[in-house]
Amino acid sequence: QVQLVESGGGLVQAGGSLRLSCAAPEPTFSCYDMGWYRQAPGKDRDPVAVITWSNGAPWYAMSVEGRFTLTRDTAKNTVYLQMNSLQPEDTAIYYCRARGNYGFAWGQGTQVTVSS
Repeated sequence: QVQLVESGGGLVQAGGSLRLSCAAPEPTFSCYDMGWYRQAPGKDRDPVAVITWSNGAPWYAMSVEGRFTLTRDTAKNTVYLQMNSLQPEDTAIYYCRARGNYGFAWGQGTQVTVSS
């Protein structure tokens, strides 16, 4: 069972910033890619940003491109999602996900709330 530990959610005003972190504590952790999904009330869980572990190449949903930046630290088995210019429509529970030879692993989720 792959464990993912998330941190960094919270309440912010529109236009503000937050940084989410997701770490895999096991020293033997490996993955093909790792990233963030989000789920707003009554909606599906959708991908936000995903990074290829081997080369650090990021992918972003169109709704966040130019505002969010996903990076990784391979030594710490951690990804960071810097979220700038946050808008009320970014309000959701954000889930970290890793994909590897074990299938998929999910974090517990962290709430991001953006007030107008």
